[in-house]
Amino acid sequence: MSDKTAPPDQDDAGVDVDTSGSAAPDSDQLRTDTDHVMRRGFGLLGRGISEQRWLFTVSVVGSVVFGATTVADAWVLGWATDHVIRPSFQRGEVVQGALVVAVLLFMTVAVLRALGVIARRLVGGVVYFRLVAEYRRRVTRRYLALPMAWHHRHPTGQLLSNANADVEAAWAVFMPLPMAIGVIAMLVAAVVAMLLADVVLTIVGLVVFPALFGINVFYQRWLSPKVAYAQSLRGDVSAVAHESFDGALVVKSLGRETDETNRFARHAEELRDANINVGRIRSIFDPLLEALPNLGVLAVILLGIDRVASGAADAGDVVQVAYLFTVVAFPVRAIGWVLGELPRSVVGWDRVRRVLDASGEMTYGNGGLPDQGPARLALGQVRFSYEDGPEVLRGVDLDLTPGRVVAVVGATGSGKSTLTQLLTRLVDPDSGTVRIDGVDVRELTHAALTDAVAVVPQTTFLFDDSVRENVTLGEPASDADIWAALRTVQAEGFVSALPKGLDTQLGERGTTLSGGQRQRLALARALVRRPRLLVMDDATSAVDPEVEQRILAALAAHTSDADGPSVVVVAYRKATIALADEVVFLAAGKVADRGSHAELIARSDDYRLLVDAYDHAREAQS
Repeated sequence: MSDKTAPPDQDDAGVDVDTSGSAAPDSDQLRTDTDHVMRRGFGLLGRGISEQRWLFTVSVVGSVVFGATTVADAWVLGWATDHVIRPSFQRGEVVQGALVVAVLLFMTVAVLRALGVIARRLVGGVVYFRLVAEYRRRVTRRYLALPMAWHHRHPTGQLLSNANADVEAAWAVFMPLPMAIGVIAMLVAAVVAMLLADVVLTIVGLVVFPALFGINVFYQRWLSPKVAYAQSLRGDVSAVAHESFDGALVVKSLGRETDETNRFARHAEELRDANINVGRIRSIFDPLLEALPNLGVLAVILLGIDRVASGAADAGDVVQVAYLFTVVAFPVRAIGWVLGELPRSVVGWDRVRRVLDASGEMTYGNGGLPDQGPARLALGQVRFSYEDGPEVLRGVDLDLTPGRVVAVVGATGSGKSTLTQLLTRLVDPDSGTVRIDGVDVRELTHAALTDAVAVVPQTTFLFDDSVRENVTLGEPASDADIWAALRTVQAEGFVSALPKGLDTQLGERGTTLSGGQRQRLALARALVRRPRLLVMDDATSAVDPEVEQRILAALAAHTSDADGPSVVVVAYRKATIALADEVVFLAAGKVADRGSHAELIARSDDYRLLVDAYDHAREAQS
């Protein structure tokens, strides 16, 4: 099947696109899915734990040590009350031996607890950051594997959000998770210790815990959809921000700063209101969840006073139980943190998973091509249509002689850019074949195809890096090769004049250069790879006509070399078209005529009118 998308100048309405770019879901709808979200959330926890099982185990062990030593602290406190504090008040002097033991016990517990905290926080943080880094790599690799058709259907801002905020949200639950699992042991140990100290006080104090658990469950069920809704809005804000920044030139040149600011403000305010709504719920429940355990402590102290006075309990036992009640509230809150974070993690994971599960990537064969010499290009009955659209190419047949410059000319919408995408296998045809040296491009390995074919698209992109790195893109190339490519595209002069020559930093998207200079560097980037087929899709539109003609003349001379490329160029200027060895005239998705420029001018009225119209339009613009 072919990879399709709506072309840049067509509406993409009706296409089944990724819902990560869709409007945020209604919070009431999310509320109905809370139970399902929790189930999927626990499945996500299992996935993360299985991928980092050893480090996660270490962090949980650290949390268990922290919990155990916290409970041990209560026992030491009770022991010190009975063996140090009360005897000292009764005798009027400090019991030295017992004091030393108490100090040693407190220090031992403190050291062990500190080690537990270090293991829990440090190793738990490593688990989180390793998961985030791994899934950012997976998302990025998936982006690179998916075809351009898929990318055209998804806003760049959403893709950035998937790789950044959504990945972080997906695994954010792992920050409190080791603590929550470890403190379960603390909860069990604390209850056992309280029962051993005084069963009556423990039962009285535990009366508040059913209420605490019930309120916590209600709290999470109410909070979960609000958190999920807020997370879903983050991608929208990211998309709008990226679009505004990316279109800064248009916004500024047309004086639309206020409108863009207002548009962003609407999305930002919606996200702000969603986050405030989350904070409002937390402000109601957090004090209540903090207060309930204290009510249990108060009940224990009041009853404990009476039991100590009657001789039914020791003061140390009362102190121990009261302290442990302040401790056991923490595990409940820690579990609540995990449950509260799960919905946001599920939303983030769903958005990440849509990328990881996206289909449509191209499969490559095992075929290869010769290493040198211009390529022979042939198209056989090629048909192509964009999704939910009419056919753009209708049975195109072409057989281009190697080592020649071929100009593709046609009116807007005739299929020129689509043809260049097929030649470079950015998309596959619905039917028919595209062959290089007689080999179907679908049978080639990815390396064989990219080694043989280089494309210079309409839109030039330069990285925030040096001239050298922008030309080579990390490929091994000598300075001599780089300068030779720059010389061919008439860029040697302005690059030599830059402050550091090839090492000059160009800034983001090459904003320090003119449009024509950026296009020439993009063309040099293609030439330095010594392709056997060079495809130029209106790649010199911003270059001065005289410079453009010199570039094409140099390319034409280069094609006559034994290792020169065949060149296919989408052209508009009459003087440029005239330099081509052959012209292919496209009309309504078919090859209407082909031959030299002079031959087509003489025999095709449609062709003559079109190229004359191009020149008149450019003259009017200048």
